[in-house]
Amino acid sequence: MRVLWGTSDLSGVAPEEWQALPGLCHCDVETVAGAAAAIEAARSASYDAVVAEFPMAEWTPEEWLEEIRRLNRTLPVIVRYPQGSFPEAVRLTKLGAYDFLGAGTGADDTARVVERALAERRARALADQADPAPWKRLLVGRSRAIETIEGIIRLIAPRRATVLITGETGTGKEVAARAIHAASGRGHLPMVAVNCNSLPATLLEAELFGHVRGAFTGAIAQRVGRFEQAHHSTLFLDEIGDMPLDLQAKLLRVIQERELQRLGSSETLKLDVRIVAASNSDLAERVRDGRFREDLFYRLNVVPLHMPPLRERASDVPLLAHHFIEKICRNEAIPPKRITEAAIERLRGYSWPGNVRQLENAVEMAIALSADEETLYPSDFPLPALSGHRPPPAAAAPPIHLPDDGLDFERTVSRIERSILGQALERTGGNKKQAAQMLRLKRTTLSAKLKSLEAAAV
Repeated sequence: MRVLWGTSDLSGVAPEEWQALPGLCHCDVETVAGAAAAIEAARSASYDAVVAEFPMAEWTPEEWLEEIRRLNRTLPVIVRYPQGSFPEAVRLTKLGAYDFLGAGTGADDTARVVERALAERRARALADQADPAPWKRLLVGRSRAIETIEGIIRLIAPRRATVLITGETGTGKEVAARAIHAASGRGHLPMVAVNCNSLPATLLEAELFGHVRGAFTGAIAQRVGRFEQAHHSTLFLDEIGDMPLDLQAKLLRVIQERELQRLGSSETLKLDVRIVAASNSDLAERVRDGRFREDLFYRLNVVPLHMPPLRERASDVPLLAHHFIEKICRNEAIPPKRITEAAIERLRGYSWPGNVRQLENAVEMAIALSADEETLYPSDFPLPALSGHRPPPAAAAPPIHLPDDGLDFERTVSRIERSILGQALERTGGNKKQAAQMLRLKRTTLSAKLKSLEAAAV
């Protein structure tokens, strides 16, 4: 296994850890000095992991990470930044860093992280060899809707036909686009993605088609556009319905002619790009309203693919929940958490107006708020507070009345405790700390009682 180590070009000295790394994790390590050299090395050769030592001149960790992941999104990137802060670690992890090593980490720590990254990469490689369709792992679920989508992707992926993916926000349109790309013959290259509503029209045009130096005010250097970056690959145009009309006409010509000119240039560039577009709005309705070109709509809608809302495939919720727990715990470098069957049923019974994205956010919040607890319970998912729906009323406490033939003391007390704890969590939106304060309890005591009640209910 090959590891690329990008050393800090500010210190001028490679850290001692890289010298010990080959013997500790049994790998070949190539070192280069500086961010630019590391990016060039990653572009020209194949590696199984990258270790980046910061600070690096003229590059922030975020900028460098974005560039290296643009080259290879599956390559595990480990950031070593002794001066880095905890918020920076969280931010870089969310941007895709495999791990963040701050102050106080030595050779053994670095080797353990690199070993883990290499082991996971070997496992993925073996899984890819065993699975004739590894792209299917992107689409989590076994419902009939997902099986239908997989069938369509299997048919259209080898072709160059343009695909239009529709569906509500958060249904996984970009995931479907990545599955199409991965299943195609272009999957060895990175897919290029553009959000069409994230930039004003003038900047979006330059982003898509590129520009030469001096093409407009502020164009101090030549820029390669997203279409050129996606040559021989796939270009994903997200939220295509929000693209301005004048830019739609230029896009239509590029798609029809399969060629473009950078802004400010007379040179025509021939392109081989597979277009996958997505929209959460009804493009046919936008055509009727005059907000979207009819000819562009038909050019994009060669193969329509609709992503169903999560409420229409509720049977996939348990698989998705377990998938997100594993993914988030791995990204946070914490042991995988368990989830009770009662919590799964709570998630399955929810309508999920924000679809798969809302479910992932709910799982991430539950993991964050559960701190060092090993198990996620229904109380860790305050779903009504997220959706604005009123929660169901808490069960009323039973009247304290001793019948002539006696009663089950433990069971009665348990019912009363369950009612009081449920009301406290309901009023605080599932916040355990506030609920504990309301009940004059320590948070650990409240958590222990919830675990005990949960166990008794199983």
